[in-house]
Amino acid sequence: MLPAVLLAVAARAQEPNGAAPAPGTNPPHGEPWNFSALTYWNMPREADNYVTGIVIAEHGNLHLEARANYEAMHAQSAFIGWTFAGGDTVQVKATPLIGFVAGSIHGPIAGLEAGVTVHRFDYYLEAEYLNEQGGRPGYLYAWSELGFRPREWLRLGVALQRTRIYGGERDLQRGGFVQLIVRKYTASFYWFNPGSPERILMLSLGVNF
Repeated sequence: MLPAVLLAVAARAQEPNGAAPAPGTNPPHGEPWNFSALTYWNMPREADNYVTGIVIAEHGNLHLEARANYEAMHAQSAFIGWTFAGGDTVQVKATPLIGFVAGSIHGPIAGLEAGVTVHRFDYYLEAEYLNEQGGRPGYLYAWSELGFRPREWLRLGVALQRTRIYGGERDLQRGGFVQLIVRKYTASFYWFNPGSPERILMLSLGVNF
């Protein structure tokens, strides 16, 4: 799940950015690294507020990512992946990931970040399976968004996340979002479980550089 100085990178978080180099190709000599940072301010109604952070570095098809307070409070995770992308009218992008989480929980992770963009519509999916140690069962985390951009600077849509970081019986959150995009900066507002005692508000700020 993501608030955002990782700007929709998943949000991160979190929107497809168009076609990347063709699968299997090597980046041109001297191609620079691209960086993204997202921070989310999580405000669950029945729990303490907290911040989630995500940092991403990309070089050609290579994808490196680090997260804090994502799988659990006081947990840090790191990933490496390879991006496959293509398409013109329909743009598709997928990044399989492998990683590890340490801190309050620990274990290996397999994940996927994928997106599809068609004209002004886009869909983004971020999922990871944590095969925990210490006798705890594995768990599938997921974050997805279906977005529409009526203007270049405005994105609206619905979002869904599956996480156990909030505690309680509900691990599937549903809601909507509004996202403002100004050059390399993104600001997002999410409202999960509206009208429920388990309401969650989330503010996200992201930057690409």
